[in-house]
Amino acid sequence: MSFEKYTKETWKGSVLTAPLPPVLVSCGTVEQPNVLTIAWTGVLCTQPPVTYISVRPERYSYPIIRDSGEFVINLPTAELVRAIDRCGVKSGRNTDKLADTGLTVSRSSEVNAPLIDQSPVNLECRVREIIPLGTHDVFIADIVKVNAARELLDENGRLALEKAGLLAYAHGEYFALGKKLGSFGYSVRKNKHRRKGK
Repeated sequence: MSFEKYTKETWKGSVLTAPLPPVLVSCGTVEQPNVLTIAWTGVLCTQPPVTYISVRPERYSYPIIRDSGEFVINLPTAELVRAIDRCGVKSGRNTDKLADTGLTVSRSSEVNAPLIDQSPVNLECRVREIIPLGTHDVFIADIVKVNAARELLDENGRLALEKAGLLAYAHGEYFALGKKLGSFGYSVRKNKHRRKGK
């Protein structure tokens, strides 16, 4: 294989791991919900399923998540891009972001934090540790339940997440995910040729 090589500029350390999902994080309760947009999130472990979100301590949602020990990660779709942006720039201190965006919430199956109805996948999370790092504190959490839209399940019950129209965030901009290029392990998978007569 032959690939293009790049001539590099060297800068000081910066957060340039992208793209990332700009998720909606819901917290509080169904009766008193709040939602904020978080881009610093991801997977830490498969078994047990562990995730994280990084939140600035001055954010309105920070003490809600810290004190309750629960939140829900709601995966974003391209259709929700304006709502996601508004929930990232408005504060719950002076804005009812659900009323402002038209988003609605329902009860989660295990945690008290509500889930966003318009998100196709909701990850119910319970905080196991908070780590102060600098501008952000990291909330490490167990994913205790997953809620998936039935519309995204194929005939075998597999979650066809590629049909959800998920959204990505890179360097301050939002993008719809593009075409599929392969699947995990495809580079080493052997081609299966049918024998003649079969």
